[in-house]
Amino acid sequence: MQVTIERINGDYLMEAKGASGVPVLMDNSTIGNVQGTSPMELLLMGVGGCSAIDIIYILKKQRQIIESYSVDIEGETHDVLGAKPFKAMTLKIYLKGNIPADKVIRAAALSFEKYCSVSITMQTSVEIKYQLFLNGEQIL
Repeated sequence: MQVTIERINGDYLMEAKGASGVPVLMDNSTIGNVQGTSPMELLLMGVGGCSAIDIIYILKKQRQIIESYSVDIEGETHDVLGAKPFKAMTLKIYLKGNIPADKVIRAAALSFEKYCSVSITMQTSVEIKYQLFLNGEQIL
């Protein structure tokens, strides 16, 4: 896997592209006119997106119909020699549909324990927790 990042203005705005060629704008989220997503936000998005793709894929293979899917992710940082790496992430995953709760719970477990390369990469240094909500009720 390879990505390319190019500076596209006189400040901190960067354009990143991977093999798909789809551009992603990154910027310094603390200075001036922010025009892109911060790299730390992209890490949260990566965990949320990777797990979402896994969970949806697993449920679709089981012929479950997902009416809607969304996830809210909160990252908790701490100071380490001037840097502020994540120490924990909490994902709140919301699904709607006529889906048995046990299938949702199992799909999420498979994602976070076996399939999601992003969360598995981060697990050695970041505590990743998740909660599941199905049709407005918390199931995990």
